[in-house]
Amino acid sequence: MDSYLLDDFKSHMSFERQLSQNTIDAYAGDVDSFLQYCEAAEQNPLTIPPEFVEQYHTQLREIEHLAPASIFRKLEAIKCFYRFLLIENRISEDPTRFVKSAKRTLKIPQQLSQEEMTRLLSFPAKTFEEIRTVTMIDLLYAAGLRVSELIGLRLENVNLKEGWVLAFGKGSKQRFVPIHHEVCMRIRTYLDARESRFFGKEVASELFLNNRGTKLSRISVWKDLAALGRKANISTPLHPHLFRHTFASHLLQGGADLRSLQEMLGHSDLSTTQIYTHLDVKDLKTKHKKYHPHS
Repeated sequence: MDSYLLDDFKSHMSFERQLSQNTIDAYAGDVDSFLQYCEAAEQNPLTIPPEFVEQYHTQLREIEHLAPASIFRKLEAIKCFYRFLLIENRISEDPTRFVKSAKRTLKIPQQLSQEEMTRLLSFPAKTFEEIRTVTMIDLLYAAGLRVSELIGLRLENVNLKEGWVLAFGKGSKQRFVPIHHEVCMRIRTYLDARESRFFGKEVASELFLNNRGTKLSRISVWKDLAALGRKANISTPLHPHLFRHTFASHLLQGGADLRSLQEMLGHSDLSTTQIYTHLDVKDLKTKHKKYHPHS
């Protein structure tokens, strides 16, 4: 019985909620662990009382000693599973309705300074790989893209004349993100290098290509960013999401409002975007301490 419940739940997340495959796999893995726990305890997951879910919560916290963030994720997955069962009328009461998730420690996203971004964007790129990497950095910073959105960009998704890119985010949701004139010019420079590199060869339609002319992988992006960061003497290890954080925090510091930022980042919930207000407050505190006469 447990296997078909899990399969139905995965279909619900995929077709009805249109979540990304990574999210589906994570939720399914957490729910599967809980279903195995039910089986070991000889409990029917469709008839368990709220106390059994609390027992599992205790198991995660006091026996498995999981971090609060891991416990939060697992309990959220189980809650989502039982909401699905309730909607499908497979249960009459939700056994997770009284469960309070572990509080997550608020992690302030790391960001690069404007000086560090200037150093990266002014790096004297000479090789095709360096030109490609600096262009990726500029686009990540200009549009706040996720790495999956970056490597998934096709040539027809980039409008250099009007200055926008069409990004396909989580759950195949698409959004238009404006990009400024300078990054458009850099993309044109990269496209010239791309044309020279693969002249006369049949290549993939993605914007960013590897040395074989096929779609660039996530791993390649990470490696290229890290390598360029070392060449540019950036002490913070570079990774794709760092530029998304930097994009968001610099926009807020420049006066952008949260709703606009939410739209540009492709967040479905404003509360996800609000994490960047903590970055803004942190920056204000630094400036206050530096400039206030009584600090």
